[in-house]
Amino acid sequence: MEKKYSVNTLISYRTDIFYFVEFIFREKISFEELTIHDFRKWLSSRIDDHNNASNARAIAALRSFFSFCNQNDLLKNREIEKLKTPKVAKPVPKAVDLIDIEKISTDIAQFRKNEWQAKRDLALLTLIYGCGLRISEALSITKKNLENSQSLIVEGKGKKQRMVPLLPLVRKQLDEYFAICPFEILRDQPIFLSSKGRIYTRREFSRLIYNVRKNLNLSDTITPHSFRHSFATHLLEAGGDLRTIQELLGHENLSTTQRYTKVDKSRLLSVYGQFMKR
Repeated sequence: MEKKYSVNTLISYRTDIFYFVEFIFREKISFEELTIHDFRKWLSSRIDDHNNASNARAIAALRSFFSFCNQNDLLKNREIEKLKTPKVAKPVPKAVDLIDIEKISTDIAQFRKNEWQAKRDLALLTLIYGCGLRISEALSITKKNLENSQSLIVEGKGKKQRMVPLLPLVRKQLDEYFAICPFEILRDQPIFLSSKGRIYTRREFSRLIYNVRKNLNLSDTITPHSFRHSFATHLLEAGGDLRTIQELLGHENLSTTQRYTKVDKSRLLSVYGQFMKR
């Protein structure tokens, strides 16, 4: 509540703490007796199954947990503060080529028995790519958010709202889905529904993208999130400026936007040339 973390972050933190508690019970160590060596042993036990990013997140979760316990006199142990956080590489995600996006859009229908489900998945894909949304943001969109035909109100990380343009093609795909959806979609209800009329989950959509990319023999890097990255990358390559893209993506820092976009060499040289002429 204090830090306004997303539901997915909370689930990850809870899982990290759960498995740490399981570890100390297995090792028969009490919270008060934990030493830096015990924390290092726990971290070593994770090495084979987790990358540096996951381990860094787990350490952050435990630091917050022990800080809370110490501040509220639940226990006195600050050994976790001696543990160094592993370095986390920040690779640039790869965009999906336009031709592959078209192939995926066409192939979706083969994996759905009902036309309305294919329309739903195509509308969701178009929404993510056409508006640069995170999958969680797209799945939380309601009809209330769509009342303005030209723009879309999105609630991102930290409950921060932003407005993004609603392209005619995106609106068209959504309307086609609404027209044949067999379930009533209420004004304040998420618009994307499962085959049983429940809220459509990111796991279901991720499984679909996985099956489609395998069927088309496309790159393993293609995930629901890669379409958001494609939105930023294609805008940048078309001449969009980073500040505008930053606002559309809802990034707090410009450096985050720079990591999620790639600058093609020709444009980089062009900007550099203009700067040198000043």
